[in-house]
Amino acid sequence: MLPYFLTPGIEADLARFDHLARRFDVLATLPRTWSGHVRRDLEAQAIGASVALEGVPVTVDDVRRILAGDRPASVSQGDASLVEGYRDAMRLVLRRADDPNYAWTAEIFRSIHERVMVQSWASRAGLLRERQNRLYFPPPTEEVPHLLDDLAAWLTQASSYPPVLVRAALAHVMTAAIHPFADGNGRTARIVASLVMYRGGLRHPQFTSLEEWWGQHSDEYYEAFACLGPQWDESADVTPFVAAHVSAQKRQAEALSLRHGAEQLLWTVLEDIAIHDLGAKPRVVNALWEAFFGREVTNRYYRGLADVPQVTASQDLKQLQTSGLLAPEGGGRSRAYRGTVALIRRVVEAAGLQVDVRGAAVPDEDLRAEVVAALAARIQGANC
Repeated sequence: MLPYFLTPGIEADLARFDHLARRFDVLATLPRTWSGHVRRDLEAQAIGASVALEGVPVTVDDVRRILAGDRPASVSQGDASLVEGYRDAMRLVLRRADDPNYAWTAEIFRSIHERVMVQSWASRAGLLRERQNRLYFPPPTEEVPHLLDDLAAWLTQASSYPPVLVRAALAHVMTAAIHPFADGNGRTARIVASLVMYRGGLRHPQFTSLEEWWGQHSDEYYEAFACLGPQWDESADVTPFVAAHVSAQKRQAEALSLRHGAEQLLWTVLEDIAIHDLGAKPRVVNALWEAFFGREVTNRYYRGLADVPQVTASQDLKQLQTSGLLAPEGGGRSRAYRGTVALIRRVVEAAGLQVDVRGAAVPDEDLRAEVVAALAARIQGANC
């Protein structure tokens, strides 16, 4: 294991994260449908950020539709497969993490990589590299098997100390330093870190993945690896990476805890609008939620969210169009719906927010962000 030190800064970030995690555990929960949307959104954002770090040209909205079985025409099947492969790798992690007989072995690294690389023979999915890397020089290929065994053994022994966030950071940087595969090492290392956090008791999706944060702070992410140097060095001090990893985890937890409260309130408001104002079925909140955030809602996408047949989906979307909250785009099988200014206005009025929407012709990202910020401010005020 590469050497590291628990500095005062790292310990302060660990204490702050523990406080946020305990506070999150006692928050009241809303219906499972809303929780499902939170998980889907976080999954899409995490996957989108991770594959983007590797140069795959997809947006988070693209990822969201791919995962719902509605691949946009602008996304190639190959890129969609990489998205699905990453999803499958994360789901493998969750299944393995819940196994009471789970044990860390070198095979878990290969299994994750196999799914990350979409089981591609050409990409040597699940197979250890046979040659050196040209940019960063990792340990020789003949040392990789026993180094993975050593890492797995350490993760087994370090089940309670150091703290789980530190274990995740070390697993991340060690996997990257060993560089066991010809390609896909970054994605594999990030998923391994998520598995460590999940095995360590952090079961909320808000706390088990740093993908979205790293995607938004890619320069910071790559700079954190500078402590490894240009080549494998078993004496390299990785404290800077651990500090960056723990700090990112703390900052993401702060941001997502506030976002969680704001979006929880938004779901309640949309549910009131759907049921009490429109007299609609609760399931249409799925469409209103997506439309509020400016996402394209197709019949097929909505069917996957609400688990309804095509005819029912058409009726629901037509009702929302008639109400003026959704507007159609295109026709026939390519028809899609987007949220209108009326939807934003209805949310502002129902929530009693001080947001001026009178001059808006179309709902844009700034207007939506202003509404969510107003909801977040209300949550912050309630917590003071």
